[in-house]
Amino acid sequence: MKHAQNFDKLLSLASESRINAHQMHPFVQDLQRFKRNQSSLFSVIEQLHEAISNSDDPVLKEKSLLALQKTHPLKQFVLEHIADIEAYERRLLGVSQSMVDEVLTMRMRPFRDGVQHFPRMVRDLSRNLGKDVQLHIIGEDTLVDRDILAKIESPLNHMLRNAIDHGMDSAADRIAMGKPGTGTIVLEARHRAGMLSIEISDDGKGVNIEKIRARVIERKMAPSQMATSMSQAELLEFLFLPAFSLKDNITEISGRGVGLDIVHETIRSQNGTVRIESEFGVGFRTYITLPLTQSIVRALVVDVKGEAYAVPIVQVERVLKVPQNAIHTLENKQFFDFGGEHLGLVSASQVLELGDTNAEGAELPVVVIGAGARRYALVVDAILGEQSLAVQAIDPIFGKMRDISAAALLDNGDPVLILDVPDLLLSIDKLLHEGGLHQLAKSDAAERRKTKRILVVDDSLTVREMERKLLSSRGFLVDIAIDGIDGWNVVRSGEYDLVITDVDMPRMDGIELVTLIKKDIHLHKLPVMIVSYKDRPEDRARGLSAGADYYLTKGSFHDETLLDAVSDLIGDARR
Repeated sequence: MKHAQNFDKLLSLASESRINAHQMHPFVQDLQRFKRNQSSLFSVIEQLHEAISNSDDPVLKEKSLLALQKTHPLKQFVLEHIADIEAYERRLLGVSQSMVDEVLTMRMRPFRDGVQHFPRMVRDLSRNLGKDVQLHIIGEDTLVDRDILAKIESPLNHMLRNAIDHGMDSAADRIAMGKPGTGTIVLEARHRAGMLSIEISDDGKGVNIEKIRARVIERKMAPSQMATSMSQAELLEFLFLPAFSLKDNITEISGRGVGLDIVHETIRSQNGTVRIESEFGVGFRTYITLPLTQSIVRALVVDVKGEAYAVPIVQVERVLKVPQNAIHTLENKQFFDFGGEHLGLVSASQVLELGDTNAEGAELPVVVIGAGARRYALVVDAILGEQSLAVQAIDPIFGKMRDISAAALLDNGDPVLILDVPDLLLSIDKLLHEGGLHQLAKSDAAERRKTKRILVVDDSLTVREMERKLLSSRGFLVDIAIDGIDGWNVVRSGEYDLVITDVDMPRMDGIELVTLIKKDIHLHKLPVMIVSYKDRPEDRARGLSAGADYYLTKGSFHDETLLDAVSDLIGDARR
């Protein structure tokens, strides 16, 4: 226990050193900016000296030359020191990273330390069952965090026993099927993309996918029509459910699935993932991906409502941007097509109880998490990049924080919370069950905006501001344009519920603006109100014949009149 505490303290200090090294970078950037400003100043001094050189004042010439000469050593001083500081930054980063790596190495053990008894276990168990099975271990020298190695020993043991007991036939049966009499299990460990990858494969009989499908229908775990259309990967996911481990009626399927839920849960508790593949009559393969250590986590850092959150990379399937026009709505749930599959969209800010998401822009940044039927696209505000984070346990006084597993410090020293993805998936399931998911984007049937937007077009600054404040105080979103041409450009580039325009304006008057709007195929239904400060009957007639929906004149205009007119045309500010 004392050794573990010392290690955690040492790792914390090494990580802090690395963060401090990273904070040198903005300092170097400031110096580079200073150098550029200094160069601009020296350039001005040279130009000034050239101008003074043409004058007849010898004193001024002498002082100008002296000022120019004094710039040379300053320029050289900055260049040399920036080079020294950049070299120092590189050394500091190298030393601090090496220190973190060395501390982590203290916890690493070769893979063989956790699996050296497996060959004997496989040999003994297969003999007891009257079978002939051999185990090949590949990657025994692969380094693994000793805590992870201790935690995965039991799941690996279980998978091997499962392969022998339920996956392998007797030697006679194997020979009859055209296979070698001796069955082979391969256990391979290697580092891949900064993760520990473990594969367990056997050349046994595999799993009959159609029997799984029949069992799913029999136990009413999915409607018959849905089960019929499920893919092989989706059906294999059922083997991880406890329901497939019931021993009251052991079959090939329930046998092969015995205890896989425990394996799945153990791997998941170590921030890992497990996936299985099977080809009936050919073999069974299990893929396990784990972090190399629990002390350092490679994570995708995202922004949610201005706060940084980290998602362990091992639990991120994909990162992509989804176009708003690719999002569909069905039964108040939003989804998009992801490789032929309907993948549900969920707001990260809603799940984390941070308020509504700001789903603006042509594309939504999403992080795909989960697996099988429980796979979702988590919508975030921005993807900030990938970092290796030194995990800091949250003080026990807070208890288990929902959706959060730990904390860390980013390279710039800012704190970040690391998301507990399994917990997050449970929270999403709960929201789905309660039907409480918020709409993320405009649906394809009817575009929804919560607050109505008005465009005010007037060349008078005073009038524009008065109308803007008046309408904003009632909850409307208000944009302004300074004349008819500006108003025409703005109204075509945005989505508005109402346009309010003056008549007399330069470049294009209000009547022409109304005419253009009402003739436009996309805008002709947009309500337009004319507010004229010159009560001319001909303007009223021109405006209404151009298609204006409302006409207010100076004589009848005051605050409540304008607001009543707006209310008559488009109602309240909120939809």
